[in-house]
Amino acid sequence: MKIVVLGGGLIGKPIAVDLAKDFDTGLIDLDISKLKELEKQNIQLIQADIGNAETLKALLKDVDFVVNAVPGFMGYETLKTIISCGKHVVDIAFSPEDVMQLDELAKEKGVIAISDMGVAPGMSNILASYLDTQLDRTDSIKIYVGGLPLKREWPYEYKAGFSPIDVIEEYTRPARIVQHGKMVTKEALSEVELMDFEEIGTLEAFNSDGLRSLIYTMDVPDMVEKTLRYPGHAELMRVFRESGFFGASAIDIKGNLVRPIDLTSKLLFEKWKLARGEEEFTVMKIEASGVKDGKSCTWSYNLLDRYDAASGVHSMARTTGYAATAAVRLVINGHYKHIGLSVPEYIGRQKNCVEFMLGELAKRKVVYKYNC
Repeated sequence: MKIVVLGGGLIGKPIAVDLAKDFDTGLIDLDISKLKELEKQNIQLIQADIGNAETLKALLKDVDFVVNAVPGFMGYETLKTIISCGKHVVDIAFSPEDVMQLDELAKEKGVIAISDMGVAPGMSNILASYLDTQLDRTDSIKIYVGGLPLKREWPYEYKAGFSPIDVIEEYTRPARIVQHGKMVTKEALSEVELMDFEEIGTLEAFNSDGLRSLIYTMDVPDMVEKTLRYPGHAELMRVFRESGFFGASAIDIKGNLVRPIDLTSKLLFEKWKLARGEEEFTVMKIEASGVKDGKSCTWSYNLLDRYDAASGVHSMARTTGYAATAAVRLVINGHYKHIGLSVPEYIGRQKNCVEFMLGELAKRKVVYKYNC
């Protein structure tokens, strides 16, 4: 079994290292500095432009399985190319496009393609779907998730555990939620609420567009996903957004056309960069309320994962990356056989698949606690 990981970023590298324990694994990235970090690993390192479809097709010729870990803006086209090559794929690019448009192509090519397979979306979808199957009637699903540095440093009290450009997308893209059985659009960063978490303290939660496919695949009248940050972060990001710093249209500055988002990204990304060995954590709550055996109840899965000093892998990379590698093993071991484009909640409908995923994550000390 030959597997290749596309993208050697914060999450792509740990994915490759984990898969290399069991499979012939390669990693492709254009940035040679990212590849050099894995020179001592038993991984085939390939410097190439993944964004060039013809180059990618040639590189995938002798590959059996692909993990798509490129940034969101190039995720959809990359996924389309992978499927057109007839390769099974687990995708964590979280592209803004509707990946279900690739379902027919995947079926035509006989491909098992699982998209959005990270921590959230990803495990959040799986566990929300599983809780829904366990209730006689599900009235609401609430998902709260965030990755944060342990040390709070002014002014942002934040570090990016994945592609920073995708973080900014969370602050600008309208949030789709479900209210009273209908999809409703809310402003990103809106409806801030304070929540207390054991071992962490008080965090703020605000609307973000994280439900994605759950809006269309689950018949639950009220659903929302909120991003977690230290209190005050949402207001600061709203100031940036409303002042135009996240704007994508070029403006004239002394005869030069500049996109505000490009300048903002350049300035913020250095501030948001996780240092090697910097402690951080991922916290998530998936909560389903409804009726079971005639009684009202609320069931939940809770996650608190921290930076692993032994491996040097940050928590967001662990919780996202190992969810993806668990899904790869789920398919290779024959537990999940759906031909076509799958979103993670399809996995959540099969108890044996949920137990396999949770078991693989627990082996890597990523533990979801069940409460009822």
